Amino acid sequence: MNQTIGVCRYVYNLFLKRNQELYEKEKKFIGGLDFSKWLNNIYTKENDPWIKKVSSKAVKQAIMNGDKAFRNFFEGKAKYPRFKKKRNQDVKAYFPKNNKTDWIVERHRVKIPTLGWIKLKEFGYIPTNAQVRSGTVSQKAGRYYVSVLCEVPPKEKTINNHDGLGIDVGIKNFAVCSNTDVYENINHLPKIRELEKKLKRQQRKLSRKYESKKKGGESCYKNIQKQVKIIQKLHARLTHIRKEYVRDVVTRVAKAKPSFITIEDLNIKGMLKNKHLADCVRKQNFYYFRTYLEQKCKQNGIELRIVSRFYPSSKLCSCCGHKKVCLSLSERFFICDLCGIEIERDFNASLNLKYARNYTIITYR
Repeated sequence: MNQTIGVCRYVYNLFLKRNQELYEKEKKFIGGLDFSKWLNNIYTKENDPWIKKVSSKAVKQAIMNGDKAFRNFFEGKAKYPRFKKKRNQDVKAYFPKNNKTDWIVERHRVKIPTLGWIKLKEFGYIPTNAQVRSGTVSQKAGRYYVSVLCEVPPKEKTINNHDGLGIDVGIKNFAVCSNTDVYENINHLPKIRELEKKLKRQQRKLSRKYESKKKGGESCYKNIQKQVKIIQKLHARLTHIRKEYVRDVVTRVAKAKPSFITIEDLNIKGMLKNKHLADCVRKQNFYYFRTYLEQKCKQNGIELRIVSRFYPSSKLCSCCGHKKVCLSLSERFFICDLCGIEIERDFNASLNLKYARNYTIITYR
C-alpha cells in the first residue's frame, strides 16, 4: 500500500512538472492520455522502472486526477494545481473492479485488486450484500482507510407530513432549531480542550527539535518524523470527533422527518477573515454540515431551502416582523422595540429562517 500510494504521488507530481517544462519551452499542454503513453513507452524504459511494479490502474487514475486539476484551472473552477507532499498524505490509490473476484466484502475483510485480502479494523460500514464497483486506499496519520463505491437499490421515498424546520448555526451553540432543539458547541467540552492543550505541547516539542537542528544540534531526522506522526494523530483525532458530531446532529435532524429544512447561506470565507473568530469558525465545520445535510435530505426526500446570506434573520422579530437595525453580537437576547417580546437571539433567528419566503431550493440530480 505504501509503495502504491508513493508511486501515485510521484506520478502526479511528474505530470505537473512535465507540463511546466513544456509550457516554458513550447507554450503547450499535454493531456493525461498523451502523458500516460509517454510515461509507459519512453520514460519508464530509461528512468524509474519501479513505476510498473504497482497497479497500472492506480497510476493511470493518478494521471487523470492531475489532468482534471489542470482542466479545472483552465476553466476557472480552481487554483493552479500544486505538488503533493509526502508529509501531507493527501494521495489516494485507486483500484477498479477488473474481475468478479475483486472487491469481495466480508464481515472482517475485503479483497482489494493487486493487494488481495485485507483485514478490516472496523466492520459493518461496508454492506456485504452490495455490489462494489471500485474503491480507493489512502493513508492518514499512520492508519490506512478504504473507501468503496457501492451499487445499492434506491430507498423508497418517505412522505414527510411534519412541520418545517429552521436551523441557525453559530459559535456559542453549534445549531439551534425552531423546534427548540439546541445542539451545543462540542469544542467547549473538557475532552476537546484537553486534546487541544496536548496538541500545543507536542507542536512546541516539534518546534524545538527543528530549532535545535538549525543550530547544528543532535536532533535526528527519525525523531522529527516520529514527532510529526504524533501531531498528525492528534489532528486526525480532533477532526474525526468534530465530524462525527456534525454527522450525529444531521442524523437527528433528519430522523425528525420535517417537510422542509431552511438554513442560511453563510459567507465562510468572509467569517474566516475575522482574526478574533476565525479559529472558532474553522472548528465548527459549517461547510461539512451543509454538504452532509444536503446528502441526508436527498436520501430522506426532505426539501432543503437556502436563504440568502443578506437575509437579516437575527435582526427581525419572529412575532411582528419588525427589524431592529442596531443589534450587536454581545446581545444574546432579542428585545423587540415594537411589540416588546424578549426571546433568545439564535432561537429567534431559527424561527425567521423557518418562515422565510425568499429562498432557493436545492435540486438533486
